[in-house]
Amino acid sequence: MRKYFCLALGCVLWTAGSASSAAAFEFLQDAPHGKLTCNTACHLPEKLQQARAEKTKKAECRSCHQGPLPLATLSPFRKPGPFLFTESQRPNRRVQSLRPPALAGGPVASAPTRTPATIRNIPGMVHVNAGEFIMGSNERWDDESPEHISQTEAFYIDLYEVTNADYKNFVDATQRKLPYHWAQDRIPKDQEDHPVTYVSWLDARDYCQWTGKRLPDEKEWEKAARGEAGNIYPWGHLWTLDKSNNPYKHSPGTEPVGAYPEGRSVYGLYDMSGNVWEWVDAYYLPHPGNTIPKPEYGRDKRVLKGGSWFDCLSYGCGLSAPTFNRSFFNPEVRNNSFGFRCAKNP
Repeated sequence: MRKYFCLALGCVLWTAGSASSAAAFEFLQDAPHGKLTCNTACHLPEKLQQARAEKTKKAECRSCHQGPLPLATLSPFRKPGPFLFTESQRPNRRVQSLRPPALAGGPVASAPTRTPATIRNIPGMVHVNAGEFIMGSNERWDDESPEHISQTEAFYIDLYEVTNADYKNFVDATQRKLPYHWAQDRIPKDQEDHPVTYVSWLDARDYCQWTGKRLPDEKEWEKAARGEAGNIYPWGHLWTLDKSNNPYKHSPGTEPVGAYPEGRSVYGLYDMSGNVWEWVDAYYLPHPGNTIPKPEYGRDKRVLKGGSWFDCLSYGCGLSAPTFNRSFFNPEVRNNSFGFRCAKNP
């Protein structure tokens, strides 16, 4: 199966109010990479159900929504299928079980890893040890395959997504362009502790550098989200509606970071599924061993992970809650469901 996303070349999916939609429309019209091909007005909340039904019927919708994938087959409320497992259907798997027979019982031939002699206590961050973990999946989209053994060096990663209050410090110090929805140069009322949105990959990179950190790469992000044993969701293998800010709860937007403590990953990270998509420092390229051609691959796009409060499942492109999910956009795109967190070397 393949998944399709609206890129900066086409459109971005919006469910915000008219002011936000207008800002999105203006941004995409000015984008140098191509003209706007989708009518963003069709994605307003009052027209969302109609848009879902018409995504493969109207020509102006087909330009973004190219592959009919029946919504009924993807519903998280149906009987668990190939990517919505019960605990008995999918016990935890270990790295050892994925090794080729010739390597079973022995070390994987790979570059040596380093673990710092002393793990520092960095406020707001958690340390992740060097080593192997299960990455990717064979059970869903082409670009998520193959499920394979990957590994990282030791690193630190933020416990929480970067908030509006965090980002304001950066804006004040650097005179960076404000996010679209900050009317009169102010954070929206009562949203200081919500994740910052309307930030591009470039904004996220520069913020992390300003704080003495960096964006996590895709391997680091996925390891921090799923642990070494390959959890489907940060909290385990079984989908649970109330462990994240996800669209199936009819979420109207972002929520304060850390609002779902029961949805933490094995490393204690919050909101690794839902709330906002998170930019990572990775080009949109196939996983090692993936030979399935995909025209969207390229170094002109960057990867996002984690899903958000607004999810393209409604448009037939698949449940974005799993830890192995990947999205991709031009690094200049800003969206009301895109945010980030930072990482740091030991």
